[in-house]
Amino acid sequence: MEKLAILDCGGQYTKVIDRKVRELGVYSDIFPMGVSADKLRGYDAMILSGGPSSVWESGAPAYDPAIFELGIPTLGICYGMQLINEHFGGIVLPEVKTEYGPTEIDIIAPCPLTDGMDKKQTVLMSHGDAVKKHADGFVTFAVTGDVVAGIYNAEKKIIGVQFHPEVDLSEHGVEMLENFLRKVCGLKETYALEDRIETSVRMIREKVGNEKVIVLVSGGVDSAVTAALLVRALPPENVYAIHIDHGMMRKNESDLICENLKKLGLVHMKRVNAENEFFNGAVDDGTGKVIGPLSATVDPEKKRKIIGSMFVKVTAKAAEELGIDFDNTFLAQGTLRPDLIESGNPDVSGYANKIKTHHNDVDIIRKFREKGKIIETNWDWHKDEVRQVARMLGLDEEIASRQPFPGPGLGVRILCNDSTVAITTEQREKLADFLAAYEGGKYVGKIAPIRSVGVQGDNRSYKSLVVLGGGLPTDWDALFEVARAIPNNLSFINRVAYRVDSREPVTTLTCTPMHICHETAEVLREADAIVTSTVMNKKIAQCFAVLLPVSTDETSARPYSIVIRAVVTSDYMTARAAVPGVHFPVEALESAAKQIKQKLGDKVDMVLYDVTGKPPATIEFE
Repeated sequence: MEKLAILDCGGQYTKVIDRKVRELGVYSDIFPMGVSADKLRGYDAMILSGGPSSVWESGAPAYDPAIFELGIPTLGICYGMQLINEHFGGIVLPEVKTEYGPTEIDIIAPCPLTDGMDKKQTVLMSHGDAVKKHADGFVTFAVTGDVVAGIYNAEKKIIGVQFHPEVDLSEHGVEMLENFLRKVCGLKETYALEDRIETSVRMIREKVGNEKVIVLVSGGVDSAVTAALLVRALPPENVYAIHIDHGMMRKNESDLICENLKKLGLVHMKRVNAENEFFNGAVDDGTGKVIGPLSATVDPEKKRKIIGSMFVKVTAKAAEELGIDFDNTFLAQGTLRPDLIESGNPDVSGYANKIKTHHNDVDIIRKFREKGKIIETNWDWHKDEVRQVARMLGLDEEIASRQPFPGPGLGVRILCNDSTVAITTEQREKLADFLAAYEGGKYVGKIAPIRSVGVQGDNRSYKSLVVLGGGLPTDWDALFEVARAIPNNLSFINRVAYRVDSREPVTTLTCTPMHICHETAEVLREADAIVTSTVMNKKIAQCFAVLLPVSTDETSARPYSIVIRAVVTSDYMTARAAVPGVHFPVEALESAAKQIKQKLGDKVDMVLYDVTGKPPATIEFE
């Protein structure tokens, strides 16, 4: 059988490469970057993934140089290209040019990877380092300005690209991968994926036998698929579904969830209302350290750990009430491959950088995995694959196509703080100078005194937000261009939002202390209900509201601002901000802003629209 090896350098998209290659009909296996060349003998080609490291720094992932003596066609992606270039004597340097997000490249020389394609291609870039000089024997076939975007050695059949052809934001990326597999590697066979449902059912039966399983159901497609697979694989009376309302659910959501879940054939279904425990309780984080309460916590990583650990604590109590020995019972959850990758799970990748800890991969959950007591039917899948399985299982389209909602719920959409984040004079001046020089000073903006989580060059970033003024209508194409340019030119920024509720220039931004509590959750719940009912449609993958402790009002009489976030994506590893007038009507955005100010105007000062892609931002703010 023809087969391809993927060498994982710690990239966020390694599993996406694997999935895209298999979807193109080629069998693939993932290996750590340090795999010996001997283990790769028998493979017909290899792909080196991206990664968070720099090839020039000490501690970069070690590799066996003999892999390049195997004589098999090779594609290096992002970090993989830089590693190839340095290995063969080229030069890679930091900050030659920083590029995050969709970028146009120019094809300047023939290469089978781009055979038959236009000379200009839009691709996803996410890098700080770049090739300064290509290695001898290679030609540069693609550039962005004066920066190398692609190198090719025809004799060795080795190609390197600085961009990510595997993700949706690279418009013809799939065709590039197919060109590599068929035209460079010469692979002919077609590999068919196994039946995922039967594979999962077999895994569950072999692992669980006749024991009991507790499944945590949030109401999203991930946990619904897990619950449906459990009911198919096991006697229904052995499956105990628990839904926990932690006080951070969307409006009326728990009621709808429990109604929908009844249709899955669950015999045991328990709803737990646990707002007080989540907001005011403390937990052991799995390492013996007591953390909490959530209502006094600011750091986003600690918030996620508290919420994840509290899920386990509340579930254990619910199990006891059901007469189940929690410590010796299987726990099932709808964990996805991206959750584990972004959490920096060492079982998935030895080199991946932690972007954010997902609630289903906190330390205490990892300990359950070590005991073999975790069932994760979706662990090897991405969101779009889970949706496919949901439809194959016959789940209602209301569940199958439901937009994602994180386990921590609104908790990661309430940006908490104790005090104003310091912004240096140098940072203010750099932003002012950049905006003054950009298109003749068309935009005025300020740095918000908060930070949000981003992903840049496969690394987690925790950086500042720029707020631009202001109002509607506006030139959305120009706005998206400046939103892409700001993080690429100012290293302390990873997110840009635009004020839509007023044409008043944003000249002052203040920050007030804010924590998760019943009031902040209620404000966001109402705003989110307005946003999702007004803006969300089938062209948008995810749409929600975020609560910021930011205001233009120095008296803090109206301490909050609402950010509307709408993205277009299928794999959720990358995303582009939805474009008003293209993906949804501009009138919907105007209506949402107006309704928010009418209903919450005594507390909410600004309504903003997030115009940043992933990267450099993440979809969520935390």
